[in-house]
Amino acid sequence: MTNLWRSLRFTIVFAILLGLIYPLVVTGISNVLFPFQAKGSMVQSNGRIVGSELIAQSVTDPRLFWYRPSAVNYAANGSGGSNLGPTNPALIKEVQGNIKSAGVAPGTPIDSIPPDMVESSASGLDPDISIQDAMLQIPRISKATGLSQSSLQALVKQNEQGPSLGIWGTSMVNVMNLNLALEKQMGR
Repeated sequence: MTNLWRSLRFTIVFAILLGLIYPLVVTGISNVLFPFQAKGSMVQSNGRIVGSELIAQSVTDPRLFWYRPSAVNYAANGSGGSNLGPTNPALIKEVQGNIKSAGVAPGTPIDSIPPDMVESSASGLDPDISIQDAMLQIPRISKATGLSQSSLQALVKQNEQGPSLGIWGTSMVNVMNLNLALEKQMGR
């Protein structure tokens, strides 16, 4: 019986310590040291929250840059990939459909289309696209907005984020930030 009471006390103490006190301390520290990130990296435009730098959204406006396809329809509460293998006919059909709806200029060779433009990500919520993906969207955006392709290319370059620590990964662009800069350039 002594062991039972000792086990219960141990469980209660550690439940309070690790389930309540530790999370509150870590949350407090993160709010002091990293307030923007601790609150979800929320982005504001004209005084209202328009989204997060960390989570992709469904964008179909031809005047804006589009995120990569999402297997979960951009639902942050159920993120995940399709888990379809490379030889699965459903994946092949999905990619072919994404190629058609990607807004790529007619006649663009399929081998020049980056995978992130037509394949859904593992989370379905990736906020970044490759520079190549962004550049392939420029003719569509230029046609829809009337902005020159060279000004759109400069906008992509201004928002380019290099590899992590300069060595890991490839250069990417955050679509939320890029679209906000684009809307600012259009005067919206």
